[in-house]
Amino acid sequence: MSKPNLEKKTKAQLINRILGKKTGATAAAMPGSRVSVQASMPEAFTRFDRHPGYEKMLVPKAAADRFGVANPFFRVHDGVAGATTRIQAREYINFSSYNYLGLCGHPAVNRASKDAIDRYGTSVSASRLVAGERPIQRELEAALAEVYDVEDCIVMVSGHATNVSTIGYLFGPKDLVIHDSLIHNSVLQGIQLSGATRRSFPHNDVTTLDQILSEIRGQFERVLIVAEGLYSMDGDIPDLPALIEVKQRHQAFLMIDEAHALGVLGKTGKGVREHFGVAGKDIDIWMGTLSKTLGSCGGYIAGERALIEHLKYAAPGFVYSVGIAPPLAAASLEALRVMQREPERVARLHARGQKFLELMQSLGANTGFAEGYAVIPLIVGSSLKATKLSNKLFEAGINVQPIIYPGVEESAARLRFFVSAMHSEEHLQLTYETIKKLMGKH
Repeated sequence: MSKPNLEKKTKAQLINRILGKKTGATAAAMPGSRVSVQASMPEAFTRFDRHPGYEKMLVPKAAADRFGVANPFFRVHDGVAGATTRIQAREYINFSSYNYLGLCGHPAVNRASKDAIDRYGTSVSASRLVAGERPIQRELEAALAEVYDVEDCIVMVSGHATNVSTIGYLFGPKDLVIHDSLIHNSVLQGIQLSGATRRSFPHNDVTTLDQILSEIRGQFERVLIVAEGLYSMDGDIPDLPALIEVKQRHQAFLMIDEAHALGVLGKTGKGVREHFGVAGKDIDIWMGTLSKTLGSCGGYIAGERALIEHLKYAAPGFVYSVGIAPPLAAASLEALRVMQREPERVARLHARGQKFLELMQSLGANTGFAEGYAVIPLIVGSSLKATKLSNKLFEAGINVQPIIYPGVEESAARLRFFVSAMHSEEHLQLTYETIKKLMGKH
């Protein structure tokens, strides 16, 4: 055997040994080609139904089936997602919608969206960098920049992808991203994409954040601090002035995720900035979504012009993605205008949220960190209990989803109530009475 052929055979035997396959079973090589090794791969590597993530997902489903607990997820709703909803021809009080101010389905919002379809069609059909822009897209961005009192804004087609692409592009292996321990998954995915070092600090613990940065800030080039304006699982808010002070002292950037804060916090719904009365420019990156208060779909970044121009020309989630559809942009823009014309919606939301929190706490229920701003958890401490209670409420005509492991820790499994300005006092009272009857049975 010639030396080259011997080397090929030895290499094939080594590969087979690493893969756990007996030697001597290599595929025959075609004349003039490289040797191909046909390994016998474990079945789990070739089937989606053997994927470890899927098998892990089946475990709680099997447990639910064993205990006779119905699956509360992916129920089909008919009509607008609001304070009430229709499921299989029955009307339910609905606490599983982000439609905080009732602007999704608002006549003026619907009309603006329909007008945009007539003028621009249902899609811009290409990236804005490639195919140009539509006036409605820039009008929305200008209006959002004005809300935050900053220079400019960029709108992307997905809220989750907005965080992933922005953080993933702007920061790198020489940087640090430090975030609140309860931060949204999209931020974590963005950090992973960036390759930056990731650290977390205990929820709303600015003192520990300060201590961590005092110890390690000098090891990195850029540092980004990320917090949420209103925490979507717990319904509480950060100490924004303290975060600003820490970021300034440590020469860091500060990013605030306003997904659930816009329309909810502040006297006129302008978010956590208005709630605390701070200047928009004191935060380096404002992020938000169009799918909650603004009744549409997409995400945005607002801040200084250099930041926005940089993202427009280079962020993959914008450059390589189609521009936001005109009817979605028009819906969000009109929703923003209605919010600003009718601040009584925000006031009513505040009143409803505070009332519901008081009702739940009067039952001795564990409402966690909730402050009464639209998001109110009812923590029951087990995924099975949360699912069973959700199903019992559903039978009684109340739709509220359970949040179970791994979405939260098992001990923090909960029902998560999204309160809307459109919920009536009767809705809240009936829900309170129903939960009162059910408590102690699960």
